[in-house]
Amino acid sequence: MLLYILDLFGTAVFAISGAWLACRKDMDIFGAMVLAFVAAVGGGTIRDVLLGGTPVFWVQDHDYVLVILVSTLLAILIRRWHQKTHHMMLISDALGLAVFTVIGVTKALDFGASAIVAVMMGVLTGCGGGAIRDLLSGEVPLVLKKEVYAFAAMAGGALFVASESYIGVNMATLLSAGLVLLLRLLALYKKLSLPRFDLPPISR
Repeated sequence: MLLYILDLFGTAVFAISGAWLACRKDMDIFGAMVLAFVAAVGGGTIRDVLLGGTPVFWVQDHDYVLVILVSTLLAILIRRWHQKTHHMMLISDALGLAVFTVIGVTKALDFGASAIVAVMMGVLTGCGGGAIRDLLSGEVPLVLKKEVYAFAAMAGGALFVASESYIGVNMATLLSAGLVLLLRLLALYKKLSLPRFDLPPISR
């Protein structure tokens, strides 16, 4: 039950991030709804389709759609305050990434996926919606930059599949989500990043 509540919380956070990005890009309310929707459930939707889990989760449970609609309208109403709530949103986004990652991994394992596929599904669930949101708005997806984002989800997913059979699902969930959250917060506040590789200019 707690994981479900946190899942809805993460859905709301990602929906707000999509709506605020739409506002910064001068989109109308339809554009805000589209970016909010794909940010919140885009990764999980692709995950369910790839795993054969149809109808996808938000079609079966309409609470997700309601949360997205309410969150989008709220984000539009308080859009003038988005700078003041920036740090709170970053922390909430990190928590949402942690929860989405664990949910993606566990769902993949429930469908009989291998360990490596389960980790990939965790990364997809956590990062896929944000990547689609960024592409639709003309931004370079965060997962393709030097930010520790997808790497945090990958590390958390790998920890879950490695530890679940030894310490149980509940403890593995806590440890894995905690690792994702820790790595993401360290990246945000200690400026940790993955190395970049620049090609030298081509001489003519």
